[in-house]
Amino acid sequence: MQISVHSIARVLKDKRWDNKMKTKPIAELTFQPLTTNEIKPKGWLLRQLQIQAEGLSGNLDKFWPDIKDSKWIGGDKEGWERVPYWLDGFIPLAYLLDDEDMKARAKKYMDAIIDGQEEDGWICPCPKEKRGQYDMWALFLLLKVLVVYHDCSKDERVEEVVHRAMVNFDKHIDQFTIFDWASTRWFEMLIPLYWLYERKQEEWLLQLAVKLKAQGFDYASLYEDWPYEKPNSSGHWSQMSHVVNQAMAVKSLALFSRISKQETDQQFADKMLEQLLTFHGTATGIFTGDECLSGNSPTQGTELCAVAEFMYSLENLIQVTGDVKWSDQLEYIAYNALPAAISPDMWSHQYDQMVNQVECSRIEEGKQPFRTNNGEAHIFGLEPHFGCCTANFNQAWPKFALSTFMKTKKGIACTAFAPAEVETTINDQKVKIDLETDYPFRNTMQFTVQVERPCAFDIDIRVPAFCSSATINGKQAKSGEYYHISKVWTDGETIDVILYYESEFINRPEEMIAVRRGPLLLSIAIEEEWNKIDYGENETLRVYPHCDYEVTPVSPWNYAYVDKEIDFQFHQVADMPFNPAEPPLEASAKVVEIDWPQKDGVVTRTPAGRKPMSEVKQVKLLPYGCTNLRMTEMPFIKL
Repeated sequence: MQISVHSIARVLKDKRWDNKMKTKPIAELTFQPLTTNEIKPKGWLLRQLQIQAEGLSGNLDKFWPDIKDSKWIGGDKEGWERVPYWLDGFIPLAYLLDDEDMKARAKKYMDAIIDGQEEDGWICPCPKEKRGQYDMWALFLLLKVLVVYHDCSKDERVEEVVHRAMVNFDKHIDQFTIFDWASTRWFEMLIPLYWLYERKQEEWLLQLAVKLKAQGFDYASLYEDWPYEKPNSSGHWSQMSHVVNQAMAVKSLALFSRISKQETDQQFADKMLEQLLTFHGTATGIFTGDECLSGNSPTQGTELCAVAEFMYSLENLIQVTGDVKWSDQLEYIAYNALPAAISPDMWSHQYDQMVNQVECSRIEEGKQPFRTNNGEAHIFGLEPHFGCCTANFNQAWPKFALSTFMKTKKGIACTAFAPAEVETTINDQKVKIDLETDYPFRNTMQFTVQVERPCAFDIDIRVPAFCSSATINGKQAKSGEYYHISKVWTDGETIDVILYYESEFINRPEEMIAVRRGPLLLSIAIEEEWNKIDYGENETLRVYPHCDYEVTPVSPWNYAYVDKEIDFQFHQVADMPFNPAEPPLEASAKVVEIDWPQKDGVVTRTPAGRKPMSEVKQVKLLPYGCTNLRMTEMPFIKL
């Protein structure tokens, strides 16, 4: 999968490549991301970020050893990916909330990391004699964090720190080619690399990008003749089918297309996702992976890291391509798979979530449904199965908030719907656009434009492809496209948007169906009981509020739909937006009980029988993201 350093050198010495570098700098992004200084969350989105700050994300540095006592800040605990993972979400969270205490705590970590950079530019906590064995994935992640920190804080030290680290890395991989996680995630380094190139215009950086691609894992070749249509029956673990790697790699060649200018590189994400969702997809719009790709059964798990990283990949695809479909998919993941794997108070999370999940209790080793994860991977806790998701899920909501608006060449595009406002400069004039909405729980929104004096610029509003129709200020707008408004704006003008969509039954494998309403997937609600796991009096880490829970059902769940009429009730968005106790909307559907076995807390993939075992009854459906226990993919029976 890799080529030799000498082969890379020949490519870099080729005069045709040198000329290409000089005449074809990196392509501009279609949509430029905005920063925490320009975007501010509002409404339920602001509350969701506040809950995150009050929960695990905002407190890991106070008690979790891998953050609190990390080698990154002079301690003796983990000195690889966990601190950068946590900072990648904690920093934008602190600045989106404008929380001075959180900003100060972030600065403490960044000061320690920056001060720890060695004279030759090496910045990771690793003895010099062991550098050749250090997996450089942590460096890629850290440099991304430094860029995030600069964009939030405007810390003038960052650019030089990143530059010195890049120079060191460029020399390092001439001797020690990247391996393991750095190899399968090579493209993540392009993000800080492009950021630095746009500031310094140094051509060696583009040559470094080519080295990275040459040394990194070749996903294009893998997906050309893909060997992973079926999961490995033996539970064999592989980097090549690892779910988080796939979630990250979706954006890989789209990022590289900024250098290559190849349309096929931009199109690779479509090809990759088509195969992933065809053979391993679930009703949530993401693929299974527990820990590697695990097929399309609703009782297989999906790792929370994969959800967070898939969202980040989609955000990058939006920036590169400007395509509505990536925004549609981003919203669908953000409003369903993301909140479903985290408790409503965000003090606990799952490692693996299941689409049909009727119980979250510890399973005896060897009896769990997961192919490579243990029987605790689906409980809600501090670090079930493994601690990577504990640190990494923190990035998802803050970066989603930063993806609600993006900048175009002539104005602003609303790329994802959530209550937020953007304040930026267009044509040397301050412009503010405020979006008020309870979307995705409602289908209406209002934009208000504020300008100091009349100002000409464009506003592009995405119309999701799932809409049957839409109106913008009373005019019909085409689904699956951006509605373009170009005019001279005066202060206080408004834009009213109404999206029209109905509930629909989507087909799933094994003659199952799931119910979707626009951006929300719906599930049969299961009443639940949470039981704190007692690890004994000597346990000091998994204690309240950062403790582990088993969640068990106290209501039936073994149903089949018998009618396609879904009735909805809408409620005010509560203090915890994604909470089964106070859902923003609920629905009712007609079902019958059927024979559906459960063993070791897990339902079988399909029911044992599809004959009614009860009279028709009404059951409650909730948004998937508001559930902890649920049945989502179910049969439909014609009575």
